[in-house]
Amino acid sequence: MNPPLPRPGDRWLRALQAVGDNPALAAIRAGMVALVPLTILGGLFLVFTHLPWPGGAALPAAWKPVLEVPVTATFGLLAVFACFAIAHDFAGRLGLDAAGSALLATLCFLLLQVKPGAPGLDPAALGSAGLFTAILVALVAVRVKAWFVARGLVIRLPGEVPAVVAESFLSLVPLVALAGGFWALRFLLGLDLNAAVQAAFAPLVFALDTLPGILVYALLVTLLWSVGVNGDNTLDAVVAPVFLQFLAANVTALAEGRPPPHVTANGFFSTFVNVGGTGATLGLALVLWRSRDPGLRQVARLSLPTQFFQINEPIFFGVPIVLNPLLMVPYILNALLLTAGTYALMAADLVSRPVLNIPWTTPPVIGHYLVTGGDWRAAVWGVVSLALATLVYLPFARALERSRRAAALVPEDSRR
Repeated sequence: MNPPLPRPGDRWLRALQAVGDNPALAAIRAGMVALVPLTILGGLFLVFTHLPWPGGAALPAAWKPVLEVPVTATFGLLAVFACFAIAHDFAGRLGLDAAGSALLATLCFLLLQVKPGAPGLDPAALGSAGLFTAILVALVAVRVKAWFVARGLVIRLPGEVPAVVAESFLSLVPLVALAGGFWALRFLLGLDLNAAVQAAFAPLVFALDTLPGILVYALLVTLLWSVGVNGDNTLDAVVAPVFLQFLAANVTALAEGRPPPHVTANGFFSTFVNVGGTGATLGLALVLWRSRDPGLRQVARLSLPTQFFQINEPIFFGVPIVLNPLLMVPYILNALLLTAGTYALMAADLVSRPVLNIPWTTPPVIGHYLVTGGDWRAAVWGVVSLALATLVYLPFARALERSRRAAALVPEDSRR
């Protein structure tokens, strides 16, 4: 039998998957994930200084300066950690010494943060304000080192020399070239790379903090998933630094006694929109829990435990939702509905905005409560969100059951 001819859309799917698997984008995703424990730690200490009940803020008042030290040590150095983590992962993917490459990139980033004509580093640029610069420097530094190594423009010591020493000398020539290049850009040419990078990303940052922008993002994520491409992973390398920057700004504002400025900070989409997984598929599992179709019922019951931890691949590929026009509609609709509803509630200050970074596997409702720093209204909205998602899926799930029953009644011969 001849292999099936490729469909026109297959090339686009392969191209999107290739983008998602790009080493640089994968390194950015991995680096952002590596920061999660740090931001959780900083967020927890921030919550301790602003306990979520009446009079709670006064309890640790005497300890506030001490409790805020971990907040400063995490969110205040976010860009430094990001540069190291991304360069470390990227170097490993390119077959380079990960630790040495990460140190090289971090040095170059810190070099750019020295104020001309003034001693010391710019504190603001070490936090979320320098996040995009940190990503750029990490990628450029590792790529340049890889270029030097590939062409043999490095110092190679004899094999008898310990590997640790040999690797350190291997980085010496790229280090001199990179440090000299970044030093010249900053102090001879006067280029403020932080300002230039921030200006370049300003449209994206602005768009993702608006309702139309976040709706477009929700639409793209679910559209990609609907055709079998991991939408979250494909776009995460682009949007994760933005959402994390928003979260850091919210944390800073809360620590200073100001209202958090950003609605779509990290946790908005992963917690409030992805209820039980992208597309709020926990609602579909609840609908199919008592389905008359044995296959759908079994898939729903097997997938339900994982969906409580935001993992929905079993139901997504088991029903399936992917490339299924009947279920793609409520899948996308739920993401848009919960995005718009959550944005409206947070913009109106009826639900608190994200201030705590939590693991994406945190169960719904609990995650709603935690990510907002302990707002009971967010937990209530989590319950309402699940109910809304279930109602949206209900008519489509019933239609799917009817179509499967009708297909089962058609004799085998008549299907040919």
